[in-house]
Amino acid sequence: IATARQSSNTSVAQRFLSIYNPGRNVLTRQFTLEYAALFDGILPALEKLGLPLPLSGTSNHFRRCDLERAGAWDPFNVTEDADLGVRLARLRKRVAMLDSVTWEEAPDTFAAWFSQRTRWLKGWMQTYLVHTRSPILLWHELGPWKFLGFQLIVGGLILSAIAHPLFYAAVLTCALDWTFLNRPVDGLNAVLWWTCCFIAAASYLCSIALVALAVARRGGRLLVRSALGLPVYWLAISLASYKALVEIITRPHYWAKTPHKGIGRESLAWPNQRVHAIKAS
Repeated sequence: IATARQSSNTSVAQRFLSIYNPGRNVLTRQFTLEYAALFDGILPALEKLGLPLPLSGTSNHFRRCDLERAGAWDPFNVTEDADLGVRLARLRKRVAMLDSVTWEEAPDTFAAWFSQRTRWLKGWMQTYLVHTRSPILLWHELGPWKFLGFQLIVGGLILSAIAHPLFYAAVLTCALDWTFLNRPVDGLNAVLWWTCCFIAAASYLCSIALVALAVARRGGRLLVRSALGLPVYWLAISLASYKALVEIITRPHYWAKTPHKGIGRESLAWPNQRVHAIKAS
């Protein structure tokens, strides 16, 4: 990280984000877990691997010349930070994670969260569609490694959100068929079934472990047990992705505003938090 910051090729220094109201309700706790995994686990890993980093949109510090060269923010993209991160990557510029934290308030009602998440997913869909209009040019500008990373990070996020409920539907359908219709489960069907079950279980366990480790590292050990609720939270994200699919056709540039209540941080601080673990910005 230090090397990246000192490099003239680094265009953005991005701060870690942390949620200051996890104690509000179940939804804010899940939001907190999500941010902890993203900023303590996923983004630093992407930086070390040299893959495109989506920007947080809350606390970034730019080289102005690179920002202007990239075309600044797209006023028509409702998740303009993710789009800008990809455009900087196309210029072969880097994003460095800055060892400092900016505090943010999580939506504490489902309606506010759902509108915000719909907008985010719609913006990621816009970003993917815009940058893949010329896939050969994208390959040339990003290079093979970052091109693959773009497909996995941006495309994978969208696809996983859409496909997640379909996976449950497929599992339930197969289970009902085998239970009530007495269809045999053997040969290749059995191999595929157990392989899929293993991959799904391993994915859940790895995701929950990442979230638990990230939030424990931040000093929120009492939040670790909330990681078991991630599968339900992911289903809610999938629901937002379906609405985003509709909106990207019907009103692609509509920006759903997220209300913020400005609740005092002192009354909703992290449970069991080690003060020295996070540096307040």
